[in-house]
Order: sequence, then structure tokens, then C-alpha cells
Amino acid sequence: MAADMLSPQTILFAAIALAQQSSWERFSLQQLAGSLNCGLSDIHRYFRSKDDIAEALFDGADRAMLAYADTEAAKVGSEQERTLNCIMSWFHYLAPYKAVVRDIMRYKLEPGHVHLQAHGVTRVSRTVQWFREAAARPQQGLAKVADEIALTSAYLSSFYCFLSDNSADNAKTRALLRGLLKRIHAGHGFFSRPGRAT
Repeated sequence: MAADMLSPQTILFAAIALAQQSSWERFSLQQLAGSLNCGLSDIHRYFRSKDDIAEALFDGADRAMLAYADTEAAKVGSEQERTLNCIMSWFHYLAPYKAVVRDIMRYKLEPGHVHLQAHGVTRVSRTVQWFREAAARPQQGLAKVADEIALTSAYLSSFYCFLSDNSADNAKTRALLRGLLKRIHAGHGFFSRPGRAT
């Protein structure tokens, strides 16, 4: 492939194809360059590392969720429903690549990859912030801090479930997330000021 025909998207999906043939950890950037008929320098123009390619997949999930949030359908319903649908749209984007996502997460969580785990904390925090914005969650002050912590826990728990969820349309993940969000909503009153609606 000519260098001027390369794009982050073509590199990402070529990497996914190689990972599906073996695993995320096993394929090399040299193999990736060979599959695209380009040089390592061409890949480096878009991605500084293999982990940056993995992050591009999660960036795609962020963009898909935000695209959903811009639709009229995303703006109706309760706070819980809006949040549920936004997070599930994030999962739906990743669903076709679930096996690769599992490989990526195993790779990131290896003991020697502390730097990837530190970066993962930032990634999770950023994604949760976008969930809150997309779902128009109204909490402020102490309630916002509590909401971010609780929503992060719900997101990570449902993500773990999603990775092994073989139910139709990830129904098991949706049910778990719905229950977790219901518990978060029930706890908001504790952090509200007297006389303020929760």
C-alpha cells in the first residue's frame, strides 16, 4: 500500500486482523508493516507504539458513543436510561472485536506493563467524563465527585462482564449495568444539599 494511502483507520484494522489470527501480543509492528506493504516509519507517522494503536480502538468507541449522544434518541429518558444507553453504545462499538479487546486488556495488565496501567487510569477517567457529559448527568460539587467514583466502578464492572458476555446483544451486560446505575441513583440523595432535588 502506498504511504499516501495509509490512514490511522487502515493501520488499526490491519492490526486487528493480525491479532485475530494470533493475538494482540504476538504480532509485531514489522508484521503489521509487511501486511500493509509499507515501512515502519510509515506506521510511526500515525502511531508512536503498538499501545497507541490499541488506544485508537478505544478512541473509536468514544467517538461512537459521542455520535450516539448527539442523536435525539439519546436525549430522552431518565438520567439512568441516558447513561445506560451511552455506555452500551460504547460497548456495542467494541462488540465485533471483543476477542481482540480481551487480548489487549491481558497485555496491558501484565506485571511488567505498569506504564500501560498508569495510562489506563487516565483513559478510564477521560471516558467516564465523556459518559457524564453525553448523558447530561447534573451532579455538582461533592455529589459530582461521588458520581464519578460510582460511575467508574459501574463502568469497569460492566466492562469486565462485557468481555465474557455471549448473550444476545450483550443483554447480560445491560442488565448488570442497569442495576448498578439504579444503585448509584439511589445513593445521590446522601450527597445533596437540604432542599435540593436529587
